[in-house]
Amino acid sequence: MIYPLIAVAIGLVVLVWSADKFVLGAAATARRLGMSPLLVGLTIVSIGTSAPELFVSAVATLDGVGNLAIGNAIGSNIANIGLVLGITALVAPIPLKKKLLRKELPLLLLVSILAGLTLANLTLGLVDSLLLLAGLVVAMYIMFQESDDAGEPLVDDEEAEAIESISTNMAIFWLVIGLIALMASSKALVWGASEIALSFGVSDLVIGLTIVAIGTSLPELAASVASALKGHHDIAIGNVIGSNIFNLLAVMPVPGLIARVAVEPDALYRDLPVMLVLTFALLVLFVVNRRSGVMGRLSGMALLVGYLAYMGSLFVTSANG
Repeated sequence: MIYPLIAVAIGLVVLVWSADKFVLGAAATARRLGMSPLLVGLTIVSIGTSAPELFVSAVATLDGVGNLAIGNAIGSNIANIGLVLGITALVAPIPLKKKLLRKELPLLLLVSILAGLTLANLTLGLVDSLLLLAGLVVAMYIMFQESDDAGEPLVDDEEAEAIESISTNMAIFWLVIGLIALMASSKALVWGASEIALSFGVSDLVIGLTIVAIGTSLPELAASVASALKGHHDIAIGNVIGSNIFNLLAVMPVPGLIARVAVEPDALYRDLPVMLVLTFALLVLFVVNRRSGVMGRLSGMALLVGYLAYMGSLFVTSANG
């Protein structure tokens, strides 16, 4: 049991570090090739925040634990709203951007419903995955259409400075090193998580929803809390909404592209509804707090309590199962 725990711990640490370096290298390389800062932010940086989930999902499916990958995508979305936004709002009230209520939040709700429809027959196959990827193209188009270089920043000042200042050789170096480390750490994490699931007699889905999902959401949590402490956390909700859209449209299709996966019923009847409820709750909190213009500590507490209640229910059902 000690080795799987070590593999998960080291895997998560290296996964978070390597994802950051991979995104930095990829974004800087794209800039050196002439891609605009806007396009880099909308594509590489946005999708790059889901790099840990992408690699973990691919490795999990190749290792025959596709439900771990599905649990990772759904669980990361639940953690991003309940845990990341909940804790960030407790640290400091989060400014709300009206454009998110007009475009990104309704888009996330539609994407969440689409993800549910693809799992409705309890299988995730090639057609389902291609449908989700088509949704990704449409979502990227919608977000790009209403963005411009004079609009709100897609990355913070520190990230933008790092991307612009790195040399071409160093950009390629971090791109390659980050990619290799991502693959190795994903393999270690999936092996360790699968062994833990086997030892405790719980499903791969539950491990994906808990250990793996929380672990792959740590970068968002760390970045959001750090920004809140500095007073520069106004893009926290935008980052979470963007990450959740990519998790469903870019991460969830991965298992179906590799092999046809039989989805555990709990994913459809228990976990997906929780994700939809939290997404809708975020929409409601936006409307309720629109006058004050911020999502305060009370809202943050409500999200966090909801997340902890969900985690508690998973623990109880797994223990009884």
